[in-house]
Amino acid sequence: MNIIALTGNAVRDVELKYNQGGTAIGSGTIAVRRDFKNKQTDEYETDFINFTTFGKQAEVMANHIRKGDKFGINGRLQIRTWENDQGQRQYFTEVVVSGFDFPDKKREPGQAPQQNYQQQSNDPFSNNSGPIEVDDDMLPF
Repeated sequence: MNIIALTGNAVRDVELKYNQGGTAIGSGTIAVRRDFKNKQTDEYETDFINFTTFGKQAEVMANHIRKGDKFGINGRLQIRTWENDQGQRQYFTEVVVSGFDFPDKKREPGQAPQQNYQQQSNDPFSNNSGPIEVDDDMLPF
């Protein structure tokens, strides 16, 4: 199973581009603080994790996430590989986002609680068949 959930801060505004077919593609980096301190510096270390999102979700994220904003993402980890001009194998690790939220976003009095935004599956790598039905007999526990 390939599932990842992260909460952190935007390193920069989400960058939005469109492919030749007109699908929106958003990319960015989320800074996630580790749960433990470095023993030598007594400071928390931070991981900088790239993410990609597609379709309407990419447009929404690009319109609402700015450098420094706290937000959460969930999705799957993906590693792309290719050969550079020198014939060396290169790797790029990223999270392909299926949903996001703003955990600290304040709401106006009387406003409904914010719902997590879930991708409507414009991700070209996803299974577009909808929810997967799981029978209790299929579970290993």
